[in-house]
Amino acid sequence: MSVDPNAATQSFPGCPPDHRRPHPARYVVPALVAAAVAVALGAYGKVHDPEGTAFNLAGFSSSGAVKSWLGTVAFAFGLVQVGSAFMVYGKLRGPSWAPALHRWSGRIAFLVAVPVAVHCLYALGYQSYSTRVMWHSFLGCFFFGAFSAKMLLLRVQRLPGWLLPVMGGLAFAVLTLLWLTSALWFFRTVGVTT
Repeated sequence: MSVDPNAATQSFPGCPPDHRRPHPARYVVPALVAAAVAVALGAYGKVHDPEGTAFNLAGFSSSGAVKSWLGTVAFAFGLVQVGSAFMVYGKLRGPSWAPALHRWSGRIAFLVAVPVAVHCLYALGYQSYSTRVMWHSFLGCFFFGAFSAKMLLLRVQRLPGWLLPVMGGLAFAVLTLLWLTSALWFFRTVGVTT
């Protein structure tokens, strides 16, 4: 059989668009990881004997001051996250580098929040001796669970357009409550000290 090289090629239909609903595992796995992270942090904080202090930085009067200032820096970068998210989603006009600002402010906020969480878990544990402390302990564990879920959802394709903004908003709302129940309380009770 001979093939005519000048003959028109047969066109094959393109792949039809994938209109199937995403598999539930795309949502269940991040939710399970979030729950596991939150429960593991809470369980560790509850069974661990608090050491009283985990770190202190030169120039600060106490570990409470270090935690409060680092928490305030994380909260400030969280505010940048919200503003840059509005730019990325087209709700505010912003520079072309708004996506990079969003990514890097989130990374910095997380990196600044980790030492605070380590100190809280190692030095203080999961406490419930007052309403403020109980909520702060719960919200701290919940925040890192919600953050884990958001990071996992970033890699999932075909997400509903509302899901990432809702997860980001949830993480920021919890971060705000954490700041209110810790750093703001510290600054109002002890004073704005270093």
